[in-house]
Amino acid sequence: MKKKEIQLSKEFKKQATKAIISIAFFVVTYLLILLVTIGLTALCITGGVLLIALKPMLFTIALGIGLASLGILILIFLLKFVFQNSKTDRSDLMEITQDKEPRLFAMIHEIVVEVGTGFPKKVYLSSDVNASVFYDSSFWSMFLPVKKNLQIGLGLVNTVTKEELKSILAHEFGHFSQRTMKVGSYVYNVNQVIYNMLFDNDAYEKIIQKWAEVSGYFSLFVSIAVKIIMGIQWVLRKLYELVNKNYLGLSREMEFHADEIAASVTGYLPLKRSLLRMNLADSSFDNVLNFYNRKISENIKSENLYDDQSALVQFLSEVNNLKITDNLPDISLEEQIRFDKSKLVIKDQWASHPSIAERIKRLEQTGYRKETHTDSLANSVFSDIIRIQKQFTNVLFETATYQGEAYPITSEKFMEEYRQETLKNSFSKMYNGYYDNKNPVHVELTPSQSYTDELNISELFSDDKIDLVYTSIALQNDTETLENIANNSISIKTFDYDGIKYRRKEAKNLIKQLSIELENINEKIKGNDINIYQFFQRMENKQNSSNELKKLYTEFFDFDGEFEAKISIFITLQNELQFINVTTPTEQINSNFKRIKPIEETLKNEINKLLVDNMLTSEITPEIRENLEKYTSASWDYFGVTIYKEENIALLFTALDNYAYLLSRKYFLLKKAVLDYQERLMENQTQSSSTLVT
Repeated sequence: MKKKEIQLSKEFKKQATKAIISIAFFVVTYLLILLVTIGLTALCITGGVLLIALKPMLFTIALGIGLASLGILILIFLLKFVFQNSKTDRSDLMEITQDKEPRLFAMIHEIVVEVGTGFPKKVYLSSDVNASVFYDSSFWSMFLPVKKNLQIGLGLVNTVTKEELKSILAHEFGHFSQRTMKVGSYVYNVNQVIYNMLFDNDAYEKIIQKWAEVSGYFSLFVSIAVKIIMGIQWVLRKLYELVNKNYLGLSREMEFHADEIAASVTGYLPLKRSLLRMNLADSSFDNVLNFYNRKISENIKSENLYDDQSALVQFLSEVNNLKITDNLPDISLEEQIRFDKSKLVIKDQWASHPSIAERIKRLEQTGYRKETHTDSLANSVFSDIIRIQKQFTNVLFETATYQGEAYPITSEKFMEEYRQETLKNSFSKMYNGYYDNKNPVHVELTPSQSYTDELNISELFSDDKIDLVYTSIALQNDTETLENIANNSISIKTFDYDGIKYRRKEAKNLIKQLSIELENINEKIKGNDINIYQFFQRMENKQNSSNELKKLYTEFFDFDGEFEAKISIFITLQNELQFINVTTPTEQINSNFKRIKPIEETLKNEINKLLVDNMLTSEITPEIRENLEKYTSASWDYFGVTIYKEENIALLFTALDNYAYLLSRKYFLLKKAVLDYQERLMENQTQSSSTLVT
């Protein structure tokens, strides 16, 4: 089969040129700094020797050695990255070979021939939802040819078809064929050099600290060296921005190019479908892992994480009414961006990949199509996928710390418990997602004479009403972003809003327009919330004439009014404790802990209220109760004579996290109580209507 001739776009060539020039600029700048430092070192050593030779005595010897060390210390700082020894940890990967996986390697051989590139050095499996190309990058890899490795994630394989897997691998082999990947090696090593000089300085700082302590004269020259090094680091930060912004621009073009190569092999549809499903596959796998993290205290683990992931993908497909093709959800771009109402477009210079929407647009523009047919799941490419899945499952659970023997559960049992959790932590489908990211708006809890029977449940929670909610959220977020643009917190010259290009100085006027629009939309939402309350109040009066609805709304509104003050205790204490993460003088540490004592007392009072709150009885696990009762039972010291008391500090932070969690849970439960009661009223109404018809 002939190699597909995919031409590089002008933008690709432009970004490649900019990336190479920025790397060259870094190299030249670094070499100039190094040459100047070598000259400075020579001058300092010469000056030190002459000073000692001029008048040998203790004072001049100390001064001369200190002067000589000035240049040497800076030179060591610039060259210490050469001696850095870094090893890549691949303990989480499993290497596979052709004799063990002949069908997969046959697919790889087919793609290699079709794309016209080299076979990977090694093929690895990982646990996650991903596929990637990587190589052993070292200083010498910038000059010598290095064969690339292929990594395939089981979480990805588990959620695509064979043809989709082929398109994904063709994308990765598209990277194999890109000579510009060598630029990635240069950028990687440049970043290693910059990182070493900006952040990896612990050993170096200890050396210069010990040197400064030898003599006061040495200390003087160490201080000068540190000032010069800080200047060099400022230059390095600017170079880091230049190199990486330009490389990331190239990286995005490399993704488009690799997508086009993949489309030439399988047509664009398989890659498009897998891209649109990727978020669901990834979030499903994360949700499975999070579920079992919560089950560690119960000594429960998974029998097969990937069976659980598949079951969850199917469950979420049912919940969201997704079309199923080849036993997998077929998600449209419209469904994926349904709730994204933002009209603000800012080019993200720090993104390594284009957005899914941008990639799909470019894929469709390739025009590559192939005849579609029924496809099987990609798992069938492997000889014994169940064995491999269980092997990775066991490896992932090795790091979990159980109190006793851990018992594996089946995917059926997992889904049974997950469904129960979902029901407990979600709202009825009746609301059509209206309350998923919105709370009931404060309304007057009194009967209205203007209520009309014309309103019905489908109107109150229609798609138009949902659009209002998410448009409001988008406007709020866009306004906050524009404020950051206006005050230059986000450093850009231009941006697009609703298809129109604006300059930074125009952001303030646009904010005023959006604020008026946001206010109008919020008024409409409030009007709908008033109608919702009156609708269910009328229904309640017809059914039982109780005031339960008003009571539940009142409880929610009361707690909503208190919530900001209660959560501010958590936020304030978190902020006040930031000094723990930086070097702080002993006197200041003691003063800081003394200052937070009154806040701690307030926190303990609030925690004690939560511990006896009937609504939270089922939410407070034995572990949470034990931690909070221990924390509130005493006044804790967090600092000894010279060191922090780590155990007490851990107790404080655990108490803070538990406090914030319980506050949020109560907020959610009060909201859910309102919505569940409204759902029951609706169910009673429906049953009553059915009875009358019968």
